[in-house]
Amino acid sequence: MGFKKMNALGKKREPFLFITDFKAENVAVIPLNELEKEDIEYSIDENYKFTPHPHKLRLEAPDFEKYKEKFDAVIEKIKAGETYLLNLTQESRLKSSLSLKEMYTLANAHYKLRYKEKFICFSPEKFIQIEGESIATFPMKGTIDASLENARETILANEKEMAEHVMIVDLLRNDLSIVASKVRVDAFRYITKIDAGEKELLQVSSKISAKLDTNWHKKVGDILRSLLPAGSISGTPKKSTLKIIEDVEGYERGFFSGVFGVYDGKSLDSGVMIRFIEKRGTDLFYKSGGGITLESSVENEYQELQDKIYLP
Repeated sequence: MGFKKMNALGKKREPFLFITDFKAENVAVIPLNELEKEDIEYSIDENYKFTPHPHKLRLEAPDFEKYKEKFDAVIEKIKAGETYLLNLTQESRLKSSLSLKEMYTLANAHYKLRYKEKFICFSPEKFIQIEGESIATFPMKGTIDASLENARETILANEKEMAEHVMIVDLLRNDLSIVASKVRVDAFRYITKIDAGEKELLQVSSKISAKLDTNWHKKVGDILRSLLPAGSISGTPKKSTLKIIEDVEGYERGFFSGVFGVYDGKSLDSGVMIRFIEKRGTDLFYKSGGGITLESSVENEYQELQDKIYLP
Protein backbone atom coordinates (compact mmCIF):
# COMPACT_ATOMS: atom_id res chain seq x y z
CA MET A 1 0.00 0.00 0.00
CA GLY A 2 2.76 2.44 0.94
CA PHE A 3 4.52 2.35 -2.43
CA LYS A 4 1.22 2.73 -4.31
CA LYS A 5 0.43 5.75 -2.14
CA MET A 6 3.80 7.25 -3.11
CA ASN A 7 2.93 6.76 -6.80
CA ALA A 8 -0.46 8.43 -6.31
CA LEU A 9 1.03 11.41 -4.47
CA GLY A 10 3.87 11.68 -6.97
CA LYS A 11 1.39 11.76 -9.85
CA LYS A 12 -0.24 14.81 -8.18
CA ARG A 13 3.20 16.26 -7.30
CA GLU A 14 2.10 16.32 -3.64
CA PRO A 15 5.03 16.44 -1.15
CA PHE A 16 5.39 13.60 1.35
CA LEU A 17 7.68 12.01 3.95
CA PHE A 18 8.30 8.28 3.63
CA ILE A 19 9.81 5.81 6.11
CA THR A 20 10.41 2.15 5.27
CA ASP A 21 11.80 -0.70 7.32
CA PHE A 22 14.79 -2.82 6.26
CA LYS A 23 12.70 -5.45 4.49
CA ALA A 24 10.51 -2.82 2.75
CA GLU A 25 7.47 -4.50 4.29
CA ASN A 26 6.36 -1.72 6.66
CA VAL A 27 6.11 1.62 4.90
CA ALA A 28 4.79 4.90 6.33
CA VAL A 29 3.86 7.64 3.84
CA ILE A 30 2.73 10.98 5.28
CA PRO A 31 1.79 13.99 3.13
CA LEU A 32 3.78 16.93 4.46
CA ASN A 33 0.60 18.99 5.00
CA GLU A 34 -0.55 16.31 7.47
CA LEU A 35 2.75 15.87 9.31
CA GLU A 36 1.88 18.25 12.17
CA LYS A 37 -0.72 15.70 13.33
CA GLU A 38 2.00 13.10 13.85
CA ASP A 39 4.61 12.80 16.61
CA ILE A 40 7.39 12.75 14.03
CA GLU A 41 10.37 15.06 13.52
CA TYR A 42 12.84 15.03 10.66
CA SER A 43 15.68 17.09 9.25
CA ILE A 44 17.51 16.71 5.92
CA ASP A 45 20.36 19.18 5.81
CA GLU A 46 23.62 18.47 4.03
CA ASN A 47 25.12 21.74 5.28
CA TYR A 48 24.14 21.47 8.94
CA LYS A 49 26.23 23.37 11.46
CA PHE A 50 27.95 21.01 13.91
CA THR A 51 27.21 21.85 17.55
CA PRO A 52 29.35 20.04 20.17
CA HIS A 53 27.62 18.29 23.07
CA PRO A 54 28.43 15.67 25.74
CA HIS A 55 28.37 12.08 24.49
CA LYS A 56 25.95 10.83 27.18
CA LEU A 57 25.60 7.24 25.99
CA ARG A 58 26.72 4.25 28.07
CA LEU A 59 27.14 1.04 26.13
CA GLU A 60 26.68 -2.61 27.05
CA ALA A 61 28.37 -4.25 24.05
CA PRO A 62 27.15 -7.57 22.61
CA ASP A 63 28.89 -10.68 23.88
CA PHE A 64 32.02 -11.21 21.76
CA GLU A 65 31.72 -15.01 21.63
CA LYS A 66 28.12 -14.83 20.43
CA TYR A 67 29.12 -12.25 17.82
CA LYS A 68 32.00 -14.51 16.73
CA GLU A 69 29.59 -17.42 16.19
CA LYS A 70 27.56 -15.29 13.80
CA PHE A 71 30.67 -13.91 12.12
CA ASP A 72 32.01 -17.45 11.59
CA ALA A 73 28.66 -18.56 10.15
CA VAL A 74 28.85 -15.71 7.62
CA ILE A 75 32.42 -16.67 6.67
CA GLU A 76 31.26 -20.24 6.00
CA LYS A 77 28.50 -18.93 3.74
CA ILE A 78 31.08 -16.86 1.86
CA LYS A 79 33.31 -19.92 1.43
CA ALA A 80 30.28 -21.82 0.11
CA GLY A 81 29.71 -19.11 -2.49
CA GLU A 82 26.30 -18.08 -1.13
CA THR A 83 27.41 -14.50 -0.49
CA TYR A 84 30.49 -12.39 -1.21
CA LEU A 85 29.73 -9.48 1.08
CA LEU A 86 27.25 -9.39 3.96
CA ASN A 87 26.49 -6.52 6.30
CA LEU A 88 26.35 -8.17 9.73
CA THR A 89 24.62 -6.11 12.42
CA GLN A 90 23.76 -6.52 16.08
CA GLU A 91 22.08 -4.50 18.80
CA SER A 92 23.81 -3.15 21.90
CA ARG A 93 21.95 -2.20 25.06
CA LEU A 94 22.31 1.48 26.00
CA LYS A 95 21.91 3.56 29.10
CA SER A 96 21.20 7.27 28.84
CA SER A 97 19.54 9.96 30.91
CA LEU A 98 18.25 11.54 27.68
CA SER A 99 14.88 11.00 26.06
CA LEU A 100 14.64 10.18 22.35
CA LYS A 101 13.45 13.73 21.73
CA GLU A 102 16.44 15.17 23.60
CA MET A 103 18.86 12.93 21.67
CA TYR A 104 17.25 13.97 18.39
CA THR A 105 17.65 17.65 19.29
CA LEU A 106 21.32 17.24 20.25
CA ALA A 107 22.41 15.06 17.33
CA ASN A 108 24.30 16.50 14.36
CA ALA A 109 23.61 14.68 11.09
CA HIS A 110 22.72 15.10 7.44
CA TYR A 111 19.63 12.91 7.94
CA LYS A 112 17.77 12.96 11.26
CA LEU A 113 14.47 11.32 12.12
CA ARG A 114 12.49 10.79 15.32
CA TYR A 115 9.57 8.46 14.87
CA LYS A 116 7.25 8.95 17.85
CA GLU A 117 8.69 7.30 20.96
CA LYS A 118 9.85 4.27 18.98
CA PHE A 119 13.17 5.16 17.38
CA ILE A 120 15.54 7.87 16.21
CA CYS A 121 18.29 7.88 13.62
CA PHE A 122 20.99 10.39 12.78
CA SER A 123 22.55 9.14 9.60
CA PRO A 124 25.48 10.37 7.49
CA GLU A 125 24.59 8.06 4.58
CA LYS A 126 22.63 9.16 1.53
CA PHE A 127 20.45 6.60 -0.21
CA ILE A 128 19.09 8.14 -3.41
CA GLN A 129 18.67 11.69 -4.57
CA ILE A 130 16.58 12.64 -7.62
CA GLU A 131 16.97 16.03 -9.27
CA GLY A 132 15.34 16.72 -12.62
CA GLU A 133 15.68 13.42 -14.48
CA SER A 134 18.92 12.40 -12.72
CA ILE A 135 18.98 9.76 -9.97
CA ALA A 136 22.07 9.20 -7.85
CA THR A 137 23.01 6.84 -5.04
CA PHE A 138 25.93 7.14 -2.64
CA PRO A 139 27.13 3.82 -1.12
CA MET A 140 29.19 4.32 2.05
CA LYS A 141 31.62 1.47 2.77
CA GLY A 142 34.79 1.78 4.81
CA THR A 143 35.34 3.43 8.20
CA ILE A 144 38.47 4.38 10.13
CA ASP A 145 39.28 6.45 13.22
CA ALA A 146 40.46 9.81 11.87
CA SER A 147 42.97 10.21 14.72
CA LEU A 148 45.09 7.25 13.55
CA GLU A 149 48.35 8.11 11.83
CA ASN A 150 47.92 8.29 8.04
CA ALA A 151 44.26 7.32 8.44
CA ARG A 152 43.21 8.52 4.98
CA GLU A 153 46.02 6.68 3.19
CA THR A 154 45.48 3.56 5.32
CA ILE A 155 41.76 3.20 4.58
CA LEU A 156 42.21 3.85 0.85
CA ALA A 157 45.08 1.34 0.59
CA ASN A 158 43.32 -1.41 2.58
CA GLU A 159 42.65 -4.31 0.18
CA LYS A 160 39.74 -5.70 2.20
CA GLU A 161 38.03 -2.30 2.25
CA MET A 162 38.69 -1.82 -1.47
CA ALA A 163 37.18 -5.22 -2.34
CA GLU A 164 34.13 -4.53 -0.18
CA HIS A 165 33.60 -1.12 -1.74
CA VAL A 166 33.97 -2.41 -5.31
CA MET A 167 31.35 -5.11 -4.69
CA ILE A 168 28.84 -2.59 -3.33
CA VAL A 169 29.44 -0.18 -6.22
CA ASP A 170 28.84 -3.03 -8.69
CA LEU A 171 25.67 -4.04 -6.85
CA LEU A 172 24.26 -0.51 -6.85
CA ARG A 173 25.18 0.07 -10.49
CA ASN A 174 23.07 -3.00 -11.23
CA ASP A 175 20.25 -1.79 -8.96
CA LEU A 176 20.10 1.60 -10.70
CA SER A 177 20.02 -0.10 -14.11
CA ILE A 178 16.68 -1.67 -13.10
CA VAL A 179 14.99 1.74 -12.88
CA ALA A 180 17.12 4.03 -15.04
CA SER A 181 19.49 4.24 -18.02
CA LYS A 182 22.99 5.57 -18.69
CA VAL A 183 24.39 4.38 -15.34
CA ARG A 184 27.82 5.79 -14.51
CA VAL A 185 30.20 6.07 -11.53
CA ASP A 186 30.76 9.79 -11.04
CA ALA A 187 33.08 9.58 -8.02
CA PHE A 188 34.84 6.48 -6.67
CA ARG A 189 35.96 6.12 -3.05
CA TYR A 190 35.99 9.70 -1.84
CA ILE A 191 36.53 10.54 1.84
CA THR A 192 34.22 12.43 4.17
CA LYS A 193 34.92 13.27 7.81
CA ILE A 194 32.18 12.54 10.34
CA ASP A 195 32.00 13.84 13.92
CA ALA A 196 31.30 10.69 15.92
CA GLY A 197 30.62 11.68 19.49
CA GLU A 198 33.98 11.70 21.23
CA LYS A 199 36.00 10.98 18.08
CA GLU A 200 36.08 11.69 14.35
CA LEU A 201 35.68 9.00 11.70
CA LEU A 202 36.66 8.95 8.05
CA GLN A 203 34.06 7.30 5.81
CA VAL A 204 34.59 6.16 2.22
CA SER A 205 31.78 6.71 -0.30
CA SER A 206 31.13 6.65 -4.03
CA LYS A 207 28.58 8.39 -6.23
CA ILE A 208 26.68 6.51 -8.95
CA SER A 209 24.17 8.26 -11.20
CA ALA A 210 21.71 7.41 -13.98
CA LYS A 211 18.94 8.96 -16.07
CA LEU A 212 15.21 8.50 -15.30
CA ASP A 213 12.21 8.86 -17.60
CA THR A 214 10.48 12.25 -17.51
CA ASN A 215 7.40 10.62 -15.95
CA TRP A 216 9.27 9.26 -12.91
CA HIS A 217 7.05 11.18 -10.47
CA LYS A 218 4.06 8.88 -10.99
CA LYS A 219 6.16 5.79 -10.31
CA VAL A 220 8.36 7.12 -7.52
CA GLY A 221 7.11 4.36 -5.21
CA ASP A 222 7.96 1.66 -7.76
CA ILE A 223 11.47 3.10 -8.10
CA LEU A 224 12.07 2.95 -4.36
CA ARG A 225 10.59 -0.54 -4.02
CA SER A 226 12.93 -1.80 -6.79
CA LEU A 227 16.01 -0.45 -5.01
CA LEU A 228 15.22 -1.75 -1.51
CA PRO A 229 16.69 -3.07 0.71
CA ALA A 230 19.65 -0.74 0.29
CA GLY A 231 22.67 -2.63 -1.03
CA SER A 232 25.17 -0.95 1.30
CA ILE A 233 23.52 -2.43 4.40
CA SER A 234 22.55 -5.84 2.97
CA GLY A 235 25.21 -7.26 0.64
CA THR A 236 25.75 -9.12 -2.60
CA PRO A 237 24.26 -11.06 -4.26
CA LYS A 238 21.28 -9.42 -2.63
CA LYS A 239 18.66 -12.20 -2.67
CA SER A 240 20.76 -14.96 -1.10
CA THR A 241 22.49 -12.51 1.26
CA LEU A 242 19.16 -11.30 2.66
CA LYS A 243 18.24 -14.92 3.46
CA ILE A 244 21.54 -15.42 5.31
CA ILE A 245 21.01 -12.18 7.27
CA GLU A 246 17.62 -13.43 8.39
CA ASP A 247 19.08 -16.80 9.44
CA VAL A 248 22.27 -15.55 11.15
CA GLU A 249 21.67 -12.19 12.82
CA GLY A 250 19.21 -13.58 15.38
CA TYR A 251 17.21 -10.40 15.95
CA GLU A 252 14.82 -8.13 14.05
CA ARG A 253 16.36 -5.09 12.39
CA GLY A 254 12.92 -3.50 12.06
CA PHE A 255 13.30 0.06 10.76
CA PHE A 256 17.05 0.02 11.38
CA SER A 257 18.86 0.08 7.99
CA GLY A 258 15.64 1.01 6.26
CA VAL A 259 15.30 4.32 4.45
CA PHE A 260 13.54 7.62 5.02
CA GLY A 261 13.26 10.64 2.80
CA VAL A 262 11.19 13.49 1.42
CA TYR A 263 9.61 14.05 -1.98
CA ASP A 264 8.88 17.77 -2.41
CA GLY A 265 6.92 17.63 -5.66
CA LYS A 266 10.01 18.27 -7.77
CA SER A 267 12.88 16.25 -6.30
CA LEU A 268 13.58 13.51 -3.75
CA ASP A 269 16.24 13.14 -1.06
CA SER A 270 16.65 10.11 1.18
CA GLY A 271 19.04 8.55 3.66
CA VAL A 272 19.81 5.06 4.97
CA MET A 273 18.72 4.70 8.59
CA ILE A 274 22.03 3.82 10.21
CA ARG A 275 23.22 5.32 13.55
CA PHE A 276 19.96 4.13 15.03
CA ILE A 277 18.48 3.91 18.55
CA GLU A 278 15.30 1.93 19.22
CA LYS A 279 13.20 2.14 22.36
CA ARG A 280 11.36 -0.95 23.59
CA GLY A 281 9.47 -0.35 26.82
CA THR A 282 11.97 1.52 28.98
CA ASP A 283 15.02 -0.07 27.30
CA LEU A 284 17.23 1.50 24.63
CA PHE A 285 19.10 -0.43 21.94
CA TYR A 286 21.65 0.88 19.46
CA LYS A 287 21.85 -1.15 16.25
CA SER A 288 25.10 -1.16 14.28
CA GLY A 289 27.37 -3.35 12.18
CA GLY A 290 29.63 -3.59 9.16
CA GLY A 291 30.39 -5.43 5.95
CA ILE A 292 31.93 -8.91 6.16
CA THR A 293 34.11 -10.38 3.40
CA LEU A 294 36.45 -13.36 3.36
CA GLU A 295 39.33 -11.07 4.39
CA SER A 296 37.50 -9.66 7.44
CA SER A 297 38.89 -9.95 10.97
CA VAL A 298 36.35 -10.75 13.68
CA GLU A 299 38.19 -8.54 16.20
CA ASN A 300 38.22 -5.59 13.80
CA GLU A 301 34.57 -6.01 12.86
CA TYR A 302 33.53 -6.28 16.51
CA GLN A 303 35.43 -3.05 17.23
CA GLU A 304 33.86 -1.30 14.22
CA LEU A 305 30.40 -2.28 15.45
CA GLN A 306 31.17 -0.41 18.70
CA ASP A 307 32.93 2.53 17.00
CA LYS A 308 29.66 3.29 15.21
CA ILE A 309 27.77 3.70 18.49
CA TYR A 310 27.69 7.39 19.30
CA LEU A 311 25.51 10.48 19.44
CA PRO A 312 26.98 12.68 16.70
